[in-house]
Amino acid sequence: MKAFLVSSLFISLACAIAVPGKVSYDGYKVVRLHSSAQIKSMIQGLALKTWNGAAKDDGEVDVVIPPSVHAFDGMDMEVMHENLGASIAEEAKYDAYAAGSVNSTWFNSYHTYADHLQFLKDLQTAYPANSEIVVAGNSLQGKPITGIHIYGSAGKGTKPAVVFHGTVHAREWITTMVTEYFAFNLLSNFASNTEIMGFVNKYDFYIFPIVNPDGFSYTQTNDRLWRKNRQTTSGSSCLGHDINRNWPYMWSVAGGASTDPCAEDFKGNEYSPKQQEVLPANQNHLLGLQQGDAPETGVLSSYLNTLAKASTGLKLYIDYHSYSQLFMTPYGYSCTVVATNNANLQSLAGGVVAAIKAVYGTVFQYGPICTTIYQATGSSVDYVNDVTKAQYAFTSELRDTGKNGFVLPANQILPSAVEAYAGVRYLLLNMK
Repeated sequence: MKAFLVSSLFISLACAIAVPGKVSYDGYKVVRLHSSAQIKSMIQGLALKTWNGAAKDDGEVDVVIPPSVHAFDGMDMEVMHENLGASIAEEAKYDAYAAGSVNSTWFNSYHTYADHLQFLKDLQTAYPANSEIVVAGNSLQGKPITGIHIYGSAGKGTKPAVVFHGTVHAREWITTMVTEYFAFNLLSNFASNTEIMGFVNKYDFYIFPIVNPDGFSYTQTNDRLWRKNRQTTSGSSCLGHDINRNWPYMWSVAGGASTDPCAEDFKGNEYSPKQQEVLPANQNHLLGLQQGDAPETGVLSSYLNTLAKASTGLKLYIDYHSYSQLFMTPYGYSCTVVATNNANLQSLAGGVVAAIKAVYGTVFQYGPICTTIYQATGSSVDYVNDVTKAQYAFTSELRDTGKNGFVLPANQILPSAVEAYAGVRYLLLNMK
């Protein structure tokens, strides 16, 4: 969720050096500065990318600085990445994955998009009595938005739904691994762990580790720091819509997203369900070529609404992002309006962060999205809470708080997943 381009209307020398088909960040630094009016003006003037929201007149800002820019030399700063390109190269040392070899070593490294799909298939094959592969629909480029449905002894579709989304924003790779860990943990321990068996027998879990497959693939082939999907916008040469600023609820409220197609939080065009209805299910990707929204938003909202309308309903929805170590509740669109069940949500969120801290001491903050991180309009959580009517809706920003940011070392995958599951476990034990 984090980070917007402060300005990207013009391509400048400050932008990443692009070689054919690939963006290089060799020699780039990522630093944390204490922002001021002067720093803000410098960042905007140089059209630099920021990782934790637009620079303000006060507060901290994480800035990507090209090797050609020396305007910040000598300033007091915390260096997050001395050489961003080297950090990205280290992260991309994927362990080889042999098809069919589902085990915990999967979480020792990051993986290619193709291997993620294979892992889900292999996981389902290993536990066929309690799982199936599901597809919410297709992305703009026709990639299936693939998930795994986990169910208990009563059979599939018989219990209230629990839904987890990962990799909404393409560069947030840790969310892919964490949501896959949830699936692996539930299935591999179902037969031997009484508590997990109880969870799986009580709920139907729908886990979608990569809901932005086009963007995620692009981070692996072209630009590691890409955020949005890969959608075009009429009248603009800039690509991508932010699929978490495009949900059809409070989308038009000012201040929580950009109307600039070049911005990383570009809201796109509001999704209209009627547009999806005119296309066959196997042509949902064509929505991106029409006056409509991100097709990913369309198919995800439709899938969630179908689950909610079932007799068993939608119990819990969590949208996973990085970074900042936050566990948040509705709303994003307003900093003054609170959800009708806000007291219950805050109580549960407080319990989640306590459960996370109890594992490794990692500190998360909690509260409503708008007052905890920033205003965000057209977000999935607000939509799922008020339109889909899930009983509980949350979003989480995973590790870390800025030491590594989006490029989180692989040795933090498993700890991130284990502590995140502790938070989920608390919810499963304490939801009414």
